[in-house]
Amino acid sequence: MALSIRLSRGGSKKRPYYRIVVADARSPRDGKFIEKIGNYNPLLAKDDEKRVVLDAERAKHWLGVGAQPTDRVARFLDVAGVKERPARNNPKKAEPGEKAKERAEERAEKAKAAEEAAAEANKPAAAEAETADATAE
Repeated sequence: MALSIRLSRGGSKKRPYYRIVVADARSPRDGKFIEKIGNYNPLLAKDDEKRVVLDAERAKHWLGVGAQPTDRVARFLDVAGVKERPARNNPKKAEPGEKAKERAEERAEKAKAAEEAAAEANKPAAAEAETADATAE
């Protein structure tokens, strides 16, 4: 049986409250779980000690028998000093996708073409002005 340490949502609409539970990975998010090992209240201030309450001994036990924490619970475990979470590095995180790059290239080409057309339209007018100045002298 694949075990996961994850959050189970409680609370009313727009007032979330989570239990940190050990559950079978196949069970639904708010469904049956094996053991509750803590809770998380995101509405409290980040420096409040009751924001995340975690039983570290039980968490160590479940990690020892093979339970896999979710990303959010892994953060909590790292802060509690139970399990170190490796730092992530995604250099392509802010890079736009293929379609966005194509659209940017098209916009750049259109702007360049419009700029060239404007330069061509101004060139004959500038040449006429020069010839008018030359004939006036």
